[in-house]
Amino acid sequence: MAILEIRNVTRRFGNFTAVDHVSLSIEAGEFFTLLGPSGCGKTTLLRMIAGFDMPDEGEILLDGKDLGATPPEKRPIHTVFQSYALFPHMTVADNVAFPLKMAGKDPATIKAKVAEALQAVHLSDKAERFPHELSGGQKQRVALARGIVNRPRLLLLDEPLGALDAKLREEMQLELIKLQRDVGITFVFVTHSQAEALALSHRIAVMNRGRIEQVDEPSRLYGFPRSRFVADFIGNINMMEAEVKEAVPTHLVLTVPGLGDIHAPPADGVRPGMRGVFAIRPEQVRITAPGAAELKNHFPGKVHDFLYVGDVTTYIVDLENGARVEALLANSAPGRARFFEVGDPVDVAWRHDAGVFLSE
Repeated sequence: MAILEIRNVTRRFGNFTAVDHVSLSIEAGEFFTLLGPSGCGKTTLLRMIAGFDMPDEGEILLDGKDLGATPPEKRPIHTVFQSYALFPHMTVADNVAFPLKMAGKDPATIKAKVAEALQAVHLSDKAERFPHELSGGQKQRVALARGIVNRPRLLLLDEPLGALDAKLREEMQLELIKLQRDVGITFVFVTHSQAEALALSHRIAVMNRGRIEQVDEPSRLYGFPRSRFVADFIGNINMMEAEVKEAVPTHLVLTVPGLGDIHAPPADGVRPGMRGVFAIRPEQVRITAPGAAELKNHFPGKVHDFLYVGDVTTYIVDLENGARVEALLANSAPGRARFFEVGDPVDVAWRHDAGVFLSE
């Protein structure tokens, strides 16, 4: 059952269209993420859901009711900002209690709900501290506790982990997943970090220039992007210009200039003669000594460079047509970080059912 429906929503600022005829349906209890580069419209869309901004066209419905006439403070929605927006002169407990006091709840209810919210974010022992006495991660958790204390129908999170360092960010991602699962509130999360979106979300909407490019589960977005933008934006990917030579229900044969034919998985609506790109993830590409590759798609090349990152080494290989392909090789053998050196001749290869053809 959809808790939130966004129907054909558009928002303009002068001649600039920030959100362009966007339609989305978000399910109750879902961790839903709006992902995209800076300026793609995701924060503008979040602000319209919260009521801080109004659409020029379209409608936003919560539980089937149009929110157009409902001011922000009357919506059963809470927003957590990147800046945390804590009151510096209030204790942690008073910060968390603030929405309940504004709602006119009695002191006994406030005390019980604040204790419950602080326990959910593991800050019961910090109730009497002030924000300046807390770490960045603790302040973030106070903001989350304040967001969930009155059990809103929706919790909106605008780049809430953006100010944290990498290690703390990772810890807070795990906290967020657990918190969302425990409290059961629908989360709508905004981020420009693809890694964060993939790690946290049930579903992701990828935005670009005010429009939705694709809405899908993380694994499908990563494995089956439907456009060049999504393929390029989500993770690392190799892309080669290609033309369809053969299209049958079981497979495609693509011709890559200067390289030859590539066997690829079938795709709906693809016909011979169509142009586009063949896209394949580095972890799907194998790198071997010359002549050792046994897969249908294999091509000779030379190691241009490599990047050792601990568990894997990324090899950048120059192919005969001048294209560069990235391939990952796991560093599973103890003490051995390099299998190939710069300048070494190698073969790169991938399975016939790996990768995806994206038409222009």
